[in-house]
Amino acid sequence: MPNVMLRKNDNGDLLFYVAKKDMEETIASVEMDTAETWGGMVTLTDGSTWYIDPMSPPPVFPTTLRFKRGDE
Repeated sequence: MPNVMLRKNDNGDLLFYVAKKDMEETIASVEMDTAETWGGMVTLTDGSTWYIDPMSPPPVFPTTLRFKRGDE
């Protein structure tokens, strides 16, 4: 379960960064992305999937959270 840094870029896109892998991708979709809840299955633009338990209220970005790989 790596620590993932989430931040918004200048265009307002949410970036997903794993320091230990030096991997940065844009988040393409989030299963639950409402004013009340954020999380679930997260799909990146490279096609990989990651999972985080849904949280309420949604986090404020930038933040660091622990994710699981979607295939685990």
